[in-house]
Amino acid sequence: MTTGVVLNPSPNAANAVDDVVAQARRAAEIGVRQVWFSQQFSHDAISLAGLVGAAVPGLGVGTFVVPINPRHPLIVSTLAQTAQAAAHGNFSLGLGLGAKAIETEAFGTTWSNPAGRLREHLQVLRSIFDTGAVDFHGTEITCVAPDWPVALAGGTPIPLYVAAMGPKALRVTGELADGTLPYLAGPRTLDEFIVPTISGAAAAAGRPAPRVIAAVPVVVSDDEDEARRVANEELAFYESIPSYATVIAREKADKAGDLAAVGPATKVAAQLRRYLDAGATDLVLAPMRSDAGDPERLWEVAAAL
Repeated sequence: MTTGVVLNPSPNAANAVDDVVAQARRAAEIGVRQVWFSQQFSHDAISLAGLVGAAVPGLGVGTFVVPINPRHPLIVSTLAQTAQAAAHGNFSLGLGLGAKAIETEAFGTTWSNPAGRLREHLQVLRSIFDTGAVDFHGTEITCVAPDWPVALAGGTPIPLYVAAMGPKALRVTGELADGTLPYLAGPRTLDEFIVPTISGAAAAAGRPAPRVIAAVPVVVSDDEDEARRVANEELAFYESIPSYATVIAREKADKAGDLAAVGPATKVAAQLRRYLDAGATDLVLAPMRSDAGDPERLWEVAAAL
């Protein structure tokens, strides 16, 4: 079991990359073994992971997560292989289906058939990562490179995860990826739905048991009321996204903030162990961007688990 943390550039940093590298070095000194980066409009998560992986040898790095839209899987494969070569085998690729509301606003369009598009995206990546070649003609995606190399020396293997929580996405992920990376999916959802669904799909496809990397929003603070307020305010956005609303309902929670692990370090650690008891193989601790507390307290929790 590995417990990682999400790192975000400090808003007042003079150079975001330098800042994240410094954070990663300090987290590794504390004992954190894996760091993850979210895709933003301001930075590329795969590039950032590769840079940190090269700068902090031995530290696991990964993306949590890169939406598959509007990216073509051949481009994703080149970025991911470059990051893996830079990280000397310590890079993991986490993908997501994206959020319709964000895509509509940012790109002026949306992509239909998300589960089908995810399947074809993963099929292309599997072909490139596993065979070093690709000749794919799908309904959603075409990827043909008969005369050009698509494999990079040192760029594979690449662990491939999907932030899947719905039944269709979980079945596709179990069949074609190495595991799932769900966010806000509490212990009940893991135990009763996510773990059995993805495990059954992987077994049916003859693949190894998938990793279930539970990503949990965390606020480590002795002021539990303030920590809960921060979580409620920042996570309210997810209540309007159907897939997350379904998870909130399945957990019998009133709001997204109820699914955050908050409080002093010992209490947070106890909350996180419930995810492991529910079938998570790994954890990712995701801080709140508006949390003004010391990030090292969260890193210490991750290092101790």
